[in-house]
Formats: sequence, structure tokens, C-alpha cells
Amino acid sequence: MTTYAFPPGGHPDQSETPQGKAVFTNAYAVIPATTQRDIVTSFLPGWVGHRLWILARPLSGFAETFAQYAVELSPGGGSADPEPDRTAQAVLFVAFGTLRLSIGGHHQELRAGHYAYIPAGALWQIWNTSDAPAGFHWIRKRYEPAPGNQILEAKILHETEVPAVSMPGCDDKWATQRFIDPLDMRHDFHVNIVTFQPGGRIPFAETHVMEHGLYVLEGTARYLLNTDWVEVGPGDFMWLRAFCPQACVATGTGPFRYLLYKDVNRHPALSL
Repeated sequence: MTTYAFPPGGHPDQSETPQGKAVFTNAYAVIPATTQRDIVTSFLPGWVGHRLWILARPLSGFAETFAQYAVELSPGGGSADPEPDRTAQAVLFVAFGTLRLSIGGHHQELRAGHYAYIPAGALWQIWNTSDAPAGFHWIRKRYEPAPGNQILEAKILHETEVPAVSMPGCDDKWATQRFIDPLDMRHDFHVNIVTFQPGGRIPFAETHVMEHGLYVLEGTARYLLNTDWVEVGPGDFMWLRAFCPQACVATGTGPFRYLLYKDVNRHPALSL
């Protein structure tokens, strides 16, 4: 059975050392699962029975395109109007439990492993209608229309419905599940699942214009961020600004998987 990491919450006792691997630099940030505790949760207006960890938000001079949350809902928790910015689109990815998502009056039950794309301006609701807690990842980005102002539709898929496409020359050790066709120019961001089998790697330091948010769903790896190699595992979050070099070597005996945000398919703005 596939499991998906989520912030552990709770609170360490006084025997724990405050030394950790959290780091924020001018090129990247690492927010480890061990820092995603009760004391750093947030709450939002218009929501009930909830708490969330805000892992990324636009910061001037750093990563500027997206915000990323991990949202936990108690039984009966949720919102009838989750998104205050009508220009914002969203991707939801369910980590555990069951949820009821309504988009424009259409209702669907979601379970762990479900992906939902919600276009900007859509009217949507999300509720935990079960008798157990549920958690999901929520990524928000203001939509930048493509020429022709084409309409985007909502999309809901389970990850088991999305084939993993291997990178060339990797012996199937590095693969990506793409929920949106990369050549669909209507979309200006993607959220994918990237999987490395044990020993799999990114065999060069990628450096490109995309900003990234990477939430580790399972497994362990050594990850290059700018000039530093860091050890990451389930629930750790990495946040990269544009052009930050990155590479990866999967460690451990099982797959290393992460949920990946990146901005795509648009010209860079020539003024701020």
C-alpha cells in the first residue's frame, strides 16, 4: 500500500536537541518534517475544523510564483469558499483520509493519492465528511493566461491512473508521473510525482528558470541544493528559487518520491 508523508504535528519533549537541518538561504530552503509541529500551524478565515502548515509563500527576491500548504481537516472540517483570490488556480493532492471536493456543483470523493486541478475563478468547496482526520497538500498560483484566453477545465485523477514515464538512459530508475500534458500550453504550472528507485539519480546539476517546491512523499535521498548536499526523507520540504542548481541520489532500500511544483510555459516577465 502506498503511503504519502504529511507533517507529523505534535510537540517534542525537553529531551530533544534544538539542533536540526532546517535552513534558509538566498537560493533554497529546507523545511524538515521535524519542524512541522503544532506550534507552527496556521488558521484561515472561512475554514472550520482545520489547521495547516504554510510551507512556501511568494517572497520578493526568492521564489515568487506560488504558495504551498499542508492542510489537516478534522471530521466535519473544511470550507465552502476556500480561495479568496479569484485569479488563483490550485492543485490538491490527498495524503491520507477521505474528502469530498465540489467544483461548480459537481461532487467527488477523494482518497489518498488523488490529484485535483482547480482552475482560477472556479467555485469549489472541500469537506471532510468522514469520522477520521484527513490531510491534503494545496498548491496555489495566480493564473497567467495564454494567448487566446483558452478555458481550462477542472481535472481529477488518482495517481494510479497516471503512467510513470522514465527519463532516457536511466534504466527506469528515474521516472515522472505527469498529471497534465507538458505540451498543453494553457497550463502555466505543473504538479508531478517524481520517483527514483534505489540508487537512481539526477546525474547532473540541473539549473533552470523554474521555481520548485518539493515535498518528499516517501523514501530518502541526498539532494544537491546550490552548493550543498543535504539528507532528506519523508515529509521534508525543499523550496528552490529560479536557477538554483539541484541534483539527487536516492538512498535507502525503497523508492524515493516527491511531489514537485514548477512554473512552466510562459515568457519571463521583463519588468517587476
